[in-house]
Amino acid sequence: MPQHPEPERITDLSRLKAFTNPLRMQLYRLLYAAGTATASQLAEQVDQVPSLVSYHLRKLAEHGFITEAPAQSADGRERWWQVASEAGWGFRESDLSATPEGAAAVSAVTRGLADNRVAQYRAYLDQSSAWGEQWTDAAFGTEWMLDLTSAELAELADELQALSRRWRDRGKAARAAGDTEGREHVSVHVYGFPFRP
Repeated sequence: MPQHPEPERITDLSRLKAFTNPLRMQLYRLLYAAGTATASQLAEQVDQVPSLVSYHLRKLAEHGFITEAPAQSADGRERWWQVASEAGWGFRESDLSATPEGAAAVSAVTRGLADNRVAQYRAYLDQSSAWGEQWTDAAFGTEWMLDLTSAELAELADELQALSRRWRDRGKAARAAGDTEGREHVSVHVYGFPFRP
């Protein structure tokens, strides 16, 4: 069974704060999905000028979230970027929220992630009829209400991570083998949190 690198756990508040800027979070997500891209390509997707996008990409690079990718063009004039780790990154609130500044950054980043995910799902809902029956029948949205302990919730999170890695590896292997027909980027959002009715 292949070893999967764990997402990098961010414990340095200054690094996490790089994602308090919503555009940086959006650029990182787009770059993760694209594999490699230039500032100009990303600027078109976010409707911003390339110089602003380039600035934010350099900031993400300063914090180690992205790196320069090998040039994709023969003339080498364009700077290509890629995410630094395919495993991604994550953080634990308890590592960073001991101070008011840390709690504010954790809240801003967490809310930014949620806003991005909701916007992405709403965009799908707005365009779902264009995807056709095969994709709309395959897409899903669900909610389960479970009675768990915090340890069981953590175990469930680990199982879902392992499951998503298996499917990610399957898709990557298929693309690497040239099996791209009918393949699209698919976003799966799963949340697990306590609540009291």
